[in-house]
Amino acid sequence: MAYVFKERNPPTPWPAYKARVPHPSLLPFYALSWASDWAVCLLGRWPFIELLEYLGSFSLLFAVIFYFADAPNRLKQKHYQAWQVINTAQGKGGNGGRIDALQELNDDGVTLIAVNVAGAYLGGVRLDNASASRAIFSGADLRDAHFASARLDDADLSANLRNADLHDSSLTGASFADADLTGARLAGADVAQASFDNAELTGADLTELQHWQSIKTIRGANLYQVKNPPAGFLTWALQQGAVATNSAN
Repeated sequence: MAYVFKERNPPTPWPAYKARVPHPSLLPFYALSWASDWAVCLLGRWPFIELLEYLGSFSLLFAVIFYFADAPNRLKQKHYQAWQVINTAQGKGGNGGRIDALQELNDDGVTLIAVNVAGAYLGGVRLDNASASRAIFSGADLRDAHFASARLDDADLSANLRNADLHDSSLTGASFADADLTGARLAGADVAQASFDNAELTGADLTELQHWQSIKTIRGANLYQVKNPPAGFLTWALQQGAVATNSAN
């Protein structure tokens, strides 16, 4: 529907229009309004104005089409920038925007296989369901991090994982050497061939821990007050060199 180009009636003749002026001081404003009405009336009869209106409508339509058509390129650019943030900060401490970058990539379903964020501060990072096999988190601060149902096979998790959520995650072959897993949630996690040498597991939740019998090594790990350990786990672990001492003393 055209808005500019439509049939318009000519304005009232000036004498009649002028007669409506309530005060002489307002005459210039009424004159300007009357002239504007005439200009709109004349322009509204010009087909070129209608052409411009249609072109404007088409340009808006094309803009919308191109916006959606270019969505994949914008997504690629977004991922490229996220990886640039991660790679640029590699080997450096602090956050450096890596928490947001990792979460954006993971939320978009991008795999984080072999990502290197060693030594980074990633407290509270949310990487549930992440695919991060062989990722390097050594020395990172991952307190309160979320890795529920994540794939962290063969990952280096020798990090601060206090109160981290790793429930139902795949940790086969992962390294937790010297890691701090105090209060961490490992319920339902698969730890086949994982290494826990000297790890701190005080108060960790081990409900239905999977394949614990095939843990690669657990020597020196502290299992003080672990919660809901599988039947036979503590006896087996202590025989493998684990300890259960109150490290706070």
